[in-house]
Amino acid sequence: MRILVTNDDGVFAPGIIALSEALRSVGDVTVVAPDRERSAVGHALTLHSPLRVTDLGGGVFSVDGTPTDCVNIAVHTLLPQRPDIVISGINRGGNLGDDITYSGTVSAAMEATLMGFPAIAVSLVTSGQGEFYSSAASFAARLARVVVKKRLPSDTFLNVNVPDFPEDQLREPVVTSQGKRDYEGEIVAKIDPRGRTYYWIGGSEPQFRDLEKTDYHAIKRGHISITPLHLDLTNYASMAVLQQWDIS
Repeated sequence: MRILVTNDDGVFAPGIIALSEALRSVGDVTVVAPDRERSAVGHALTLHSPLRVTDLGGGVFSVDGTPTDCVNIAVHTLLPQRPDIVISGINRGGNLGDDITYSGTVSAAMEATLMGFPAIAVSLVTSGQGEFYSSAASFAARLARVVVKKRLPSDTFLNVNVPDFPEDQLREPVVTSQGKRDYEGEIVAKIDPRGRTYYWIGGSEPQFRDLEKTDYHAIKRGHISITPLHLDLTNYASMAVLQQWDIS
């Protein structure tokens, strides 16, 4: 099995190191990841500046770009053969509910899906630096085997969230839907030494709705959450309503 690994926390992040080590028991691993943290860049693609790649040895490459850039460069330039699967992670912190729209980790898996590859995004749900990356990595390796063997449904990739627990304390994986977050944004304004105002985009801890069968509901109860996502963002339930509007 040929496996491409990427992330948005950077090529030296503990999550991607744990993930790539676990996956080497499954197949041939190539790591192509950003040279530094690129969290919350979403599906950004670098179009207005050149990209540089550094070969770090041992099948590991760093790219001075986004996770989406990394998948593109890996597939079109760095890999001698097409990968059998693309796995993005392990992200430090959960990618739950509406927050997936910001996630570079999830977007890398989405880009792989656009290119026709089976893909998984993996995140460790932690509010700190994260402790049990090995638990998430072990599960990701098992899931990778199943995905390649069984094959995902068309237009589908998986968003996996794992509680930051020892492996023997994790409850069984459950298939979930994307949850909902109550957004409470905050902009912090400060004054620099020259008297100019600058801003930090911040806010309090995310507040998710504890709805049954959602990713957050599963994680809160110690389960591994597996959410199937797809690329078609059409809201089909709204089409009949819009078709009744007089917009001619």
